[in-house]
Amino acid sequence: MTHTKEVKNFIAGKFVRNGQASMDVLSPLDGTIISTLPLSGAKELEEAVLAAEEAYISWSQLTLKDRVQIFFKYRQLLEANMDELSKLVQLENGKTYSEAKAEVMKSMELCEFAVSMPQIVTNEIQEVSRGVECRIERKPLGVVACITPFNFPNMVPHWTVPNALVLGNTVILKPSELVPLSAIRMAELLQEAGLPDGVLNIVNGGKEIVEAICDHPRIKATSFVGSTHVAKIVYKRASSNLQRCVALGGAKNHLLVLPDANPEMTANNVVASMAGCAGQRCMAASVMVGVDKVQHIIDKMVDEANAIVPGDNLGSVISKEAKERIERYISEAEAQGAKILVDGRNHIVEGKENGFYVGPTIIDHVKPDMAVAKEEIFGPVISIIRAKDLDEAIKIENSSNYGNAAAVFTQSGSLAKRVMEKASAGMIGVNIGVPVPREPFSFGGWNESKFGVGDITGKSSIEFWTQNKKTTTKWNAEDKRDWMS
Repeated sequence: MTHTKEVKNFIAGKFVRNGQASMDVLSPLDGTIISTLPLSGAKELEEAVLAAEEAYISWSQLTLKDRVQIFFKYRQLLEANMDELSKLVQLENGKTYSEAKAEVMKSMELCEFAVSMPQIVTNEIQEVSRGVECRIERKPLGVVACITPFNFPNMVPHWTVPNALVLGNTVILKPSELVPLSAIRMAELLQEAGLPDGVLNIVNGGKEIVEAICDHPRIKATSFVGSTHVAKIVYKRASSNLQRCVALGGAKNHLLVLPDANPEMTANNVVASMAGCAGQRCMAASVMVGVDKVQHIIDKMVDEANAIVPGDNLGSVISKEAKERIERYISEAEAQGAKILVDGRNHIVEGKENGFYVGPTIIDHVKPDMAVAKEEIFGPVISIIRAKDLDEAIKIENSSNYGNAAAVFTQSGSLAKRVMEKASAGMIGVNIGVPVPREPFSFGGWNESKFGVGDITGKSSIEFWTQNKKTTTKWNAEDKRDWMS
């Protein structure tokens, strides 16, 4: 495995090694050390905030159209460096190359939305009385922070950074300490595209730097994407320090499969949703609720899963700890009486014996109170719960604490509509295993999958990353027709 250079913080346009300690960064593909990472804290964050505050003065004064020009160039650089960026994602995250490339292509799409902002963010003007005009303008917040997870090291920073920057903020990005390399390359390419020094700053580290971001009195807003446990902590801590905050957490997505569903399409979609990106995505299928007679579809799912080969068309999970946790869930379900139809435990990939691989796993006859049915596993594992009818299936879906996604597979429009109306989730799919909305529609779940108001992506993100300035003007002093005179 090729070693990369040491990771450094990116502050005021320069890469600096100012952390007090460091940790190794491993590639989950084969367990080798690929870099080292500084463990930053409050001191390093203050340097980044000062740089962002200084850059904000001139950056926020540029017109929206001037700011998006940089992202036109940057989007071209993403395309020109597609192969390198895809291999970097694969190296540090463990995805297959095709999955990593799809991630970078999504980042390009996110940039395309950001550069459309001048056509979307328009001021409101109205003559509210004779000679009296009211105007609303969108203004940036100031210095904002984005805390991103390990599962999409290239894409998730592009959920937030382009929108926040083109709207006039300056950004402090804290990538997951498990996958820092893509974020550093992002900074290099943005600098090449002409982004002024200090507009984007990157601080690396773990818990200490996250706490410092939440506590900083001059950071105006923080976005977070990660586990529900940490999302709750970040939301409570940041908002208690008077920051605007949206924190996206985990998921336990239910796919409701009805007997009339197209067997081939359903089996393919459900398994792809479960195993894509090794199940390490908050939109992955985690529970299939089989309604009445669906054994013929489950049989096809088993065939689909058996065609997936770890190290070939299935990537690794992120760490040894993740592999061990996922396999504990499988073993516990088996001990509780569930039936393992496809077993992904103890997989070793030849030539990558120290990699972190879990094979596709299908667990049948799971009870709703089992841990595999309730808790986020974040691996290529799907639990099958049997339901006698659609009402029972919807009740099972509604009982989840999470609410990112739910989907139904059926050829009946009326039954699909019932699920669309009654499922307790922010993103619904009909015959779609991963119902991720495309731009300009925003990403966002319900219940314990999201904390805070609004969204950090898509059109809804404009509200989060800006504030309104209202101006009322009157120039005809002689006209005194109403109370506004």
